[in-house]
Amino acid sequence: MLYLMGSIVLTSYLTLSFKVCEKYRVSVFQAIVFNYLTCVITGSFVNGSFPINSQSIHTAWFQWACVMGILFISIFNIIGLTAQKISVAVASVANKLSLIIPVILSVYLYNESVKGWKLVGIILALVAVILTCYQPSSREHKSVSENKWKYLLPFILFLGSGLLDSIINHVQKTYVTAENNNAYLISGFLSAATIGITVLLVQYLRKKQVFEFKNLLAGILIGIPNYFSIWCLVHFLKESPWQSSASIPINNMGIVLFSSVVAWLLFKERLSAINWIGIILSSVAIYFIAFGSNF
Repeated sequence: MLYLMGSIVLTSYLTLSFKVCEKYRVSVFQAIVFNYLTCVITGSFVNGSFPINSQSIHTAWFQWACVMGILFISIFNIIGLTAQKISVAVASVANKLSLIIPVILSVYLYNESVKGWKLVGIILALVAVILTCYQPSSREHKSVSENKWKYLLPFILFLGSGLLDSIINHVQKTYVTAENNNAYLISGFLSAATIGITVLLVQYLRKKQVFEFKNLLAGILIGIPNYFSIWCLVHFLKESPWQSSASIPINNMGIVLFSSVVAWLLFKERLSAINWIGIILSSVAIYFIAFGSNF
């Protein structure tokens, strides 16, 4: 259970950190890029050395790690935008209720069962996403186009996070061992860092980004917990007593509730009655998905 608790707390910390970045006017993109560099350094330190070599490139898991890296940096940016433009609760729920996707794929790929209350849970989870992401029309004088595009963020996040969780679960089941686990994680982070650095350097040259030390510091403070959040998740999935169609929901249920409550307490985020119904419904939905087979 230690890995489960670590995944819940550290992943919640990542979502909440974007609110702090907004407060101190930290460049989210720069912080995300420096975060992945920090993940590579942290993983190498944990491993005792940089574990990737010419042989790693030709393994099946390395290709998946590269895909994972692309999703890492893309989804992290979307999480940051969603947390800042809408709320931490919406970012957390849209991110973690994406568990529907790996649950469905677990049924298809690993012949795990989803019926009865589990099926009810999947339907309730879809409704919960809509209710939690609902925002009343703003009275502020904002452009119509801005209001339209920002409300697409939770649904893009929903799909992207579901795909990422599915890849992590599939590779963990198929290719990852105790010997190559850290190399796999670092490869994913290195892929994300390489993409981010390339884009960032171009923006520096075009004067669209300016380096500030606070962006680097934010990246370090995000990167170390980020590495261990994925590390805990992979270990939890490996050692969990439940099927993956239950393990992922249990992990995500904790993240949704923990991050929403902390955001409410620390950042005084105002949630409407509809949003609270969505959060409560999400907990019920995830409970049904996780334990529905016992009813």
